[in-house]
Amino acid sequence: MASGSEQNAPTAPAAPIGLEALEARLRQDLEWLALPGKSWTPKTERDGVPVLDVAIIGGGQAGMAASVALSHLGIPNVIYDQSPLDYEGPWATTARMETLRSPKTLTGPALGFPALTFRAWFEAQFGLAAWDALDKIPRMQWMDYLRWFRRAMQLDIRNEHKVLAVLPRADGVVELKLTSPQGESSVLARRVVLATGRDGLGGAYVPPLAAQLPRARWAHSSDLLDYATLKGKRVGVVGGGSSAMDSAATALENGAARVDLLIRRTELPRVNKGKGSGNPGLVNGHQHLPDAWKWRIRHYVNAQQVPPPSGSTRRVSRFANARFLLGTSIKGVAVNDGVLQFDTNRGRLDLDFLIFSTGFKVDWSVRPEYAAIAPHILTWRERYTPPAGDEDTELADSPYLGPVFEFQPRQAGAMPGLERVHCFCYPATASHGTVSGDIPAISDGAYRLAQGIASLMYSEDVEYHYANIQIYEEPELIGDEWTPAEWALPSGEPHR
Repeated sequence: MASGSEQNAPTAPAAPIGLEALEARLRQDLEWLALPGKSWTPKTERDGVPVLDVAIIGGGQAGMAASVALSHLGIPNVIYDQSPLDYEGPWATTARMETLRSPKTLTGPALGFPALTFRAWFEAQFGLAAWDALDKIPRMQWMDYLRWFRRAMQLDIRNEHKVLAVLPRADGVVELKLTSPQGESSVLARRVVLATGRDGLGGAYVPPLAAQLPRARWAHSSDLLDYATLKGKRVGVVGGGSSAMDSAATALENGAARVDLLIRRTELPRVNKGKGSGNPGLVNGHQHLPDAWKWRIRHYVNAQQVPPPSGSTRRVSRFANARFLLGTSIKGVAVNDGVLQFDTNRGRLDLDFLIFSTGFKVDWSVRPEYAAIAPHILTWRERYTPPAGDEDTELADSPYLGPVFEFQPRQAGAMPGLERVHCFCYPATASHGTVSGDIPAISDGAYRLAQGIASLMYSEDVEYHYANIQIYEEPELIGDEWTPAEWALPSGEPHR
C-alpha cells in the first residue's frame, strides 16, 4: 500500500499524446456507441432526381455541430458553404479579436464527446502544463481546432457553393439553387438548415449617417478590410462593444495615426448579463416560456449590452494615440478636401476613415437567396406587442420559429413547404435562446434540432416504417429452443 507521502505526491504533467492518438480514441468512443447511426430513412426521388434528407447551408461551428448530431441519429446530410476550404465562418477572415471571450473550459460543438473538445485537441498537441497555463483561446487556434473537427468527423462539406435561391415546394422537398466553380446546379432536400451565423438572415447594420459618406471612406467591422491601408490615417470607430475594440486595436497595430472610439454611453457596460443568465434551465427552458417572458429576458440582455472583453479593451489602451470618447454622439458630417468633418455634441472631429462597429440586423433585402420565402415568414412583430418602453427592433424582426427551429407562415397555406426550412443561426435566439451559434450551448441546440428533424421525418414516413415493421422477418427463436410438454387433467377432476 502506498504511503501517505506517496499518495499526496504531485503527478508529473501529462505529456502530449499527439493528434493521431486522440483521433484513435475518438474513433473508439464512436465505435463503442455504435455511431454514426445506421440510416433509417427511405431513399427519395423526384422525377428521377435523388433527394437529400437534409441540406445544411453553412459549414461553421453551428453547421458542423448540426451535421454530426444528425449523423448520429442516422440522418444523412450534406453541408454547403460559400467559403474556400478551411475558411468557413468568420475566424480567419473578418474576426479580429486576439482571443475568444468564452472560457476555455466550454465544450462548444463537442456534442458530449470528451475526445472532440478543444481541450482534448489542445492537450494532445501541447500537454497538460500548457493547458493549465492557457488563459483564453487564441482566435486562430480555435479556427485550427474547427478544421481538425471537420476532418476528424469526416463531414461532407461542399466548399465554394453559394446558395442562389431557397425554394420550398408543395411536394415535400425544398429546392436549392447553387453556384460553384463548376457552374450552377440544383439540389433537392427534404429539410434545409440555415446555419449561416450572426448575420444569417441579413447583414451588417450601419446607421443612416453612412449614406452621407463616400463609400471608400468607411467600412463595417464585419467587412473584409485590409487594415494596413489605415497606416498614418485618423480613424474613427463608432461603437463600444467587442468588435469596436478589435477594430480599433487592429487599426492601431497597423500604424493608424490616431484612433477615436465614438461611444454614446457615458460609461462602458461592465457586466455581461447574458453570461449571468446561462444555465441548463434557461438553455432547455427558454423555448417553452410564454412569449412575454422570452421577450422580457432577451430585451433586458440587449438593453444592458454586452461589455467588451477586458483583454480587448486593454489591447486598445496600450496605445497612447487611442482615445475613448465616451458620451459622444454624431450630429452631422461634411466632407471637405477629403477630410471627414464630424459635428459632435462635443465639438468638431476630423477623420480620414470611419469604421462602424454597430452590429447586425435581419434584412431580407440584402439576402436575395431568400427572396422567395421572406414575404411569407412569420416574425415576432406579428405575434407579440411588448409593453411600452420595451420595444426592440432586433427581436421584432426575428422569425417566430416552431419547436424545431422551423419557419412558420404568416398565412397558413400561402407557401407550402416553408416549415421545411430550419433557422439554426443567430436570429433564432428570440424563440429558442442562445443555442444556435454561440459556443456555450451550441451542442444543446444541435441535438434539439436533430432530434426534432428525426421526429418530423418519422411522422412523415410512418406508413413506410409501419410496413417495414410488418415485413420484418428476422427470427430470434428458431423453434428448437424448447420441447412442448404433454399434459392432461385426470378424469373427473375439475379445472382450477
